Amino acid sequence: MSEAASEPLAIEPGVSRSDDFVASDRLLTTVGGTIGVAVLSTPGMIAMMERNAAILALEHLPQGKATVGFEVCVKHVAGAVEGSSLTVSAVLREVADNRKLRFDVEVREGERVIGVGTHERRVIDVAQHASSTSGG
Repeated sequence: MSEAASEPLAIEPGVSRSDDFVASDRLLTTVGGTIGVAVLSTPGMIAMMERNAAILALEHLPQGKATVGFEVCVKHVAGAVEGSSLTVSAVLREVADNRKLRFDVEVREGERVIGVGTHERRVIDVAQHASSTSGG
């Protein structure tokens, strides 16, 4: 572990972030034309959950650090048709080993839950990650 990785993170459980978005474009599916209407896809919903958690983490990490997704465990419990106004939220539930960030995540349309679950991200050193994944 590098010296920088051992520095305590300045992010504490309980921090949260929400963002509004519209079910549109690449976030949609018609399930291959089988359902007759475009709806928020499960991968689109998960992408918004990951994005929101990543931004929340980045707001609290030192320069040169970022996060990568590690685990997603969500249920897509209701549909949201094209054009629906939605809110994605993330709450940091736990910081483990000074590098594992565990979030509670949710997407709502007003008071109606569309998706709910957990998401884990790992803190990385951006420069070190870039050099290790570039093949050189």
